[in-house]
Amino acid sequence: MSWILVNPILIPLVTAVLAYLFRTSPAGRWISVAGTVVLLFASLILMGEVLEHGVIAGQMSNWQAPFGITLVADYLGGVMVVITAITAMATVIYTLAEIPERLERLGFHALLQVLVAAVCGAFLTGDLFNLYVWFEVMLISSFGLLVLGGSKEQLDGGIKYVTLNLVSTIMFLSGIGLLYGITGTLNMADLHLAVREVENAGLLTTIAVMFMVAFGVKAALFPLFFWLPASYHTPPVAVSAIFAGLLTKVGVYALIRSFTLIFDQDVTFTHTILLWLAVATMVTGVLGAAAMNDFRRILSFHIISQIGYMVLGLALFTPLGLVGAVFYLVHHIIVKANLFFVAGVAKRIGGSTDLSRLGGLYAHAPLLAFLFLIPAFSLAGFPPLSGFWAKYVVVKAALDLEMWFVAGASLAVGLLTIYSMTKIWGAAFWPKHPDGIKPRLGDLPAGERVALMAPIVGLAVLTCIIGLFPEPFVQFAETSAEQLLDPTAYVTTVLGVQP
Repeated sequence: MSWILVNPILIPLVTAVLAYLFRTSPAGRWISVAGTVVLLFASLILMGEVLEHGVIAGQMSNWQAPFGITLVADYLGGVMVVITAITAMATVIYTLAEIPERLERLGFHALLQVLVAAVCGAFLTGDLFNLYVWFEVMLISSFGLLVLGGSKEQLDGGIKYVTLNLVSTIMFLSGIGLLYGITGTLNMADLHLAVREVENAGLLTTIAVMFMVAFGVKAALFPLFFWLPASYHTPPVAVSAIFAGLLTKVGVYALIRSFTLIFDQDVTFTHTILLWLAVATMVTGVLGAAAMNDFRRILSFHIISQIGYMVLGLALFTPLGLVGAVFYLVHHIIVKANLFFVAGVAKRIGGSTDLSRLGGLYAHAPLLAFLFLIPAFSLAGFPPLSGFWAKYVVVKAALDLEMWFVAGASLAVGLLTIYSMTKIWGAAFWPKHPDGIKPRLGDLPAGERVALMAPIVGLAVLTCIIGLFPEPFVQFAETSAEQLLDPTAYVTTVLGVQP
């Protein structure tokens, strides 16, 4: 079991070393592609073990929990690793047509693979200190990718990105120190038991709020999201896509894991805060998107808006709410990465991501237009695509609790999301190009065209599969929610004792 759990972390780290050693030759990029393919197979093997056993755990170097380093995967952790592998493979294939040799020689693929390893590590770690370590590895590698190339715009966005994330790191590390001080452990399974012995409930709730702020910054929750729209439009599109798909979801995952497994003693207080933060995040994100006139900036603000739905599912803290949160996580990673890929192709053939400088994509690139509509409609919640089912479950969970305002706000945000997607269609796809350009996919070299379009087609197909055949995915999310609300199997597997 240990090797099955280690492989999704080890494979991208080994790939990073090899890609760096061969960064000055074309072999480097193909090593990166091969590494993501192997990672996908390893993640599927891991998922197969999770489906068979429910929860699996491994103790590194045979140091038994809670004293050693524990890796653990349940349904949620396993599926997040699989989606990470899929997104990484799609991104690396896309880079074959986008990333210039100059950036490859600077170590682009090595940084990308380290980022993927850090994301997988965050999803699989069983203790809070190692979660902090993976957060730091993720921050360093993502900052490197963000500023690689050294343009003024990139450096400006990178400084904003790293500054606020360092504040999050300090808050997280401070919370870890305080939590260790009152419990004597950082193993998450052990913490599930230890926090019940803490006499100072007020201090424990204060620590929970510290974790909420720290993870809220990572997840881009209101009002701590300003770093995201200030930075995500500045790097190459492939970098924006993997950031949009994965980075904020690690923050959401950390919130879900910690506020179901550890901080569930004062739900009335902590989850009420999460509830109103989720609503504020949805509303401010979608209003920001409506005000933008740049393809990637609109999509960046929509990341924020959609994060609100995921946190809302957690905040409701019902089985159906958590089903919606898990389903939304999986759906959104695929859809959001795909929309950024589409934006990159639009820029490549149309010359810009500014909507006022785009046009003619429907007339001259109908395949791209069709492939835009799939993730755009899914993001907006049109049936029968995956986004419809995700939104439906979250809104239904709110209605079951008679939270009419929350449900109404969720539906209103969905309508404004439709407005934003219509705005992109009406400016970039429907009218003629303002400069008379005819943006054709056929004008691209065949190899570049395949590398750019293959990830878009693949992710669009996956979105349609989830939407048209939702039952197995909903059942999977239901099992994930059951494991989160009743972590008995998680604790037993890690510690070897009944809680």
